[in-house]
Amino acid sequence: MYNILIFEKMENEEFQSGQQPPIMPTTSPAKEYDELKQAPVMKVKDWIVIYLIMLIPIVNIVMLFIWAFDKNINPNKSNWAKASLIWSAIVIVLYILLIAAFGASFFALMQNTAGVSVY
Repeated sequence: MYNILIFEKMENEEFQSGQQPPIMPTTSPAKEYDELKQAPVMKVKDWIVIYLIMLIPIVNIVMLFIWAFDKNINPNKSNWAKASLIWSAIVIVLYILLIAAFGASFFALMQNTAGVSVY
């Protein structure tokens, strides 16, 4: 209400001085609705179904990729799937590094035990 009074006052002053009133940018109601639209809240039942699907081998990986990159999925589920994929990638990299470290130490131990010298 206060903003409208200030705008009307400015408009009247500019008309009296001979200038054109400023053109106020307008946005369409549909655009405003899209900006305010929020994703529906996921229910506990939805999460239980998701976790049941995650228990099925191979299907869980496929569904994570579908949920992460499909545009028609609830954004909450999509973000959860993306975070799950990121964590999975981190864990796989750590496992590979751990296996490489233990493999190298096991190989060195076997060489020392067999009496083979690298030097």
